[in-house]
Amino acid sequence: MILDHLAVAGETLEEAVAHTEEALGIALGSGGQHARYGTHNRLIGLEDGLYLETIAIDPEAQPQEQPRWFDLDRFEGPARLNNWILRSENLGTEKAQLPPHAQRCVAMQRGDLRWLMTVPSDGLLPYDNIFPAVLQWQVEPPAARLPQSGCRLSRLILSHPQAAALQEALDRIISDPRIAVEQGDLAMMAEFVTPHGPRVLR
Repeated sequence: MILDHLAVAGETLEEAVAHTEEALGIALGSGGQHARYGTHNRLIGLEDGLYLETIAIDPEAQPQEQPRWFDLDRFEGPARLNNWILRSENLGTEKAQLPPHAQRCVAMQRGDLRWLMTVPSDGLLPYDNIFPAVLQWQVEPPAARLPQSGCRLSRLILSHPQAAALQEALDRIISDPRIAVEQGDLAMMAEFVTPHGPRVLR
């Protein structure tokens, strides 16, 4: 599996966008709605085929399914980097490498985009939502057609009280030198090289 994108969540989409734009000194592009979970997003492309998503509950939508993905039903406080998402080319087979709680797959659609994605039945990903979701695109991955930010991810730092167990679980599915696991309180931070110099997104 490989890294696909990062997600910044907020109590509102406006808060998530403002937090991301201030942290990185960029402008977010457009997005859309996810009818299944009653959420909406905005996106921006990153270098190396990645992208960055801002996401929140859409107050005008009626979700078809709850609990919502990314544990958004319980999200509160300032906008923050909340999730990271891997890409699989064969999720039906590779999901067996994930913790049992993270193996449930759902079919998603937004506009002309279609994908399969791991969404636990309670919405909460393993290791207190620090473990990645995994998707399999059923169309061409969208990163290349997004507006580009000129930002490149240099490091994604995951902090968790059970760092050794988290590292072991991740080693089964991804090998990426940009991903670092540290012992500590629950936290996620991404370091970027941007047109404005080094920036950090928390």
